[in-house]
Amino acid sequence: MTILLLALTLQSVSVAATRTVAKGWQSHVDEPRQIVVRTAEEWSELGHMIDPDRQLPEVDFSREMVVGVFLGTKPTSGFGVEIAAVRDQADALVVQYREAHPHPGLMVAQVLSSPYHLVAIPKRAGEVKFEKIQ
Repeated sequence: MTILLLALTLQSVSVAATRTVAKGWQSHVDEPRQIVVRTAEEWSELGHMIDPDRQLPEVDFSREMVVGVFLGTKPTSGFGVEIAAVRDQADALVVQYREAHPHPGLMVAQVLSSPYHLVAIPKRAGEVKFEKIQ
């Protein structure tokens, strides 16, 4: 029974290869959101949302898709987000991410920020779930 449980656990935790395609502190995405991009058209639309004056890197959507996390507008610098892992689960692909916040008492710039992280992963059909981790 233990061996079967271990085999099922290992089967559901295979980690997909990821590569960062865009990451930054400033975007034009004001509300927190998680995204899944599966086509070049969606990628182009997202590029205009992030920064209309900058073009996003090329992605081969015949082999890859993009997942991303936007924190929305934050009141100061010192905030950040990082996609830490992507793993297959029986019913979905799970994107795990971490948020960073400025420590209390830390001096930060008094500017609005809107952190984001986008990664390309091997293309996969089906549901994508996002999970915030510590």
